[in-house]
Amino acid sequence: MAHQRGWHDVGMPPRRRVDPRLGRAALDAVRADPHGAAPDLVATAVRFTLDELALASPGRSVEVRVPPYGAVQCIAGPRHTRGTPPNTVETDPVTWLELALGRRTWADAVAAGAVRASGLRADLTAVLPLPVDPGGRV
Repeated sequence: MAHQRGWHDVGMPPRRRVDPRLGRAALDAVRADPHGAAPDLVATAVRFTLDELALASPGRSVEVRVPPYGAVQCIAGPRHTRGTPPNTVETDPVTWLELALGRRTWADAVAAGAVRASGLRADLTAVLPLPVDPGGRV
């Protein structure tokens, strides 16, 4: 008898969209000059950190959107299959990178209206900032 997937299964790990070397290089450039980095570097840094979030917190119960650069599904739990997911987070690229790097807290970003979060699981406090390697980098 074949294994039947349940709501708790997270499935295969997400496929990377950004080469980690390119992602880290873009992230370094954005760290050095957050408001003056070239748009293509910001886009790469956002996509890379979204990839990292999906790898660090696999699942499909929350959709994190950072328009216009990307979106991922993450965090284990019940998943949606059609339409708008019940748990969504949306923010701008600068706020996302501040959250991912630990330069801004989740509570501060939500209170300031820089993050729009809906659903019971849409609080990313437990998964942000993103884990860093021993060298202190995402």
